[in-house]
Formats: sequence, structure tokens, C-alpha cells
Amino acid sequence: MNHAFGEYWIRDWCRDDAPSIARYANNRKIWINLRDAFPHPYAPKDAEAFLKRAMQRVPRTFFAIATEAEAIGSIALMPGQDVHRFTAELGYWLGEPFWGKGIMTKAVNAISEYAFEEIGLHRIFAEPYITNPASARVLEKAGFVCEGILKANAVKDGRVLDQLLYARVKGITYPS
Repeated sequence: MNHAFGEYWIRDWCRDDAPSIARYANNRKIWINLRDAFPHPYAPKDAEAFLKRAMQRVPRTFFAIATEAEAIGSIALMPGQDVHRFTAELGYWLGEPFWGKGIMTKAVNAISEYAFEEIGLHRIFAEPYITNPASARVLEKAGFVCEGILKANAVKDGRVLDQLLYARVKGITYPS
């Protein structure tokens, strides 16, 4: 996937992205909104291990969000298995200096279209923590609908958290 929107891109990862990933990902404000598989602190070795895994995936479902100069974030689809094989979970993060600029909404829209048109998915979902209203706004702006609240669904940083269940379904547009 190679998709431009303004001065930003969604593109495949490359080994040269490791330094910028480590720089932007090593941020507690990012870690607190992601799963524990995302390490904190985030070291260069973590970036290298991530790139090795991401670049081996077929089809490609992990992508860099980037400027012309560097990777500034990540967006990924985690496809389901068996009866959920036409569904994928969406995950993403963006370096803090780039927050509040509409970048992630455009990236979520682009990856959703890619998922429906190129991969053949029928449904994409995301489960942001209730403590992350910015992520919920991104999803809503990108056409996702809140289907419910998953009570006491996660433990992050020693806290039991509710999660919101958002989804976007191919061919269905919901009124605003």
C-alpha cells in the first residue's frame, strides 16, 4: 500500500524506519492507550523486532504513517481466523508532535478502503479504551460506529478499563 494524503503517506515499512519508530514510540502517552505487547520504554531493539515481524506479513497489513523524511506512526490490520477471516481488528498510533492535525482520521479512512477493496474484508473493528476519547473521535470521523461498551474488558497499567467497540462494515454508511 502506498497512499498519499497531503504531506503524509501510508506506506510499507522499511528497515531504515527503526530510529524514528523508537523515537516517537518511546512515549508513555502512546503506550497507555495501546496493548501491553507495545513495550515501554520503547528501545531501538523493539523497533527492529517490530519491523522484522511487520515486513514478513503476507498480505501486508502493517504500515508506516510517514512524512517524506521519516515514519511518524503506525496503522495495522490484524485479520481474524476461521469464521472471522473476513474481519480484522484495527490498531494505530501516531507520534505526539503530529496529534490533532487530522492525520489519523485520513489514515484510518485509507486503510479501511484498502481493507475492503484490496484484501476483501467485510468488517473492521477497533476497541479503544474508554479513557481514550481522541481515538473514539478518530473512528467516528472515519465512519466507524460505536456498537457498545465492553465492561471491565482490559487491565492496563494496573487499572481495570472498559473498552468501546467500534466497527465499520463494507457497503454500510450510517447517518451522522
